[in-house]
Amino acid sequence: MSSICQVTGKKMIVGNNVSHSNLKTKRKFYPNLFTKKFYLPEEDRWVTLKVSAAGIRTINKNGLIAVLKEAKAKGYITKY
Repeated sequence: MSSICQVTGKKMIVGNNVSHSNLKTKRKFYPNLFTKKFYLPEEDRWVTLKVSAAGIRTINKNGLIAVLKEAKAKGYITKY
């Protein structure tokens, strides 16, 4: 799977390395991703997600079920 957060949709972006002499070369900025298992008590099972640090905070704030439904509606995940 590619490096895209399944909760927030964050993905790699492209920018420039700028040297002291102001030369610019292309570089990539990767999201801070973790492969993490979450427990769904309603279905009595574990769900493995690739989430960013911001995605983990969102799950802690809003709850796993609400976040999964929103991510599915936005198209970040197909099933959970």
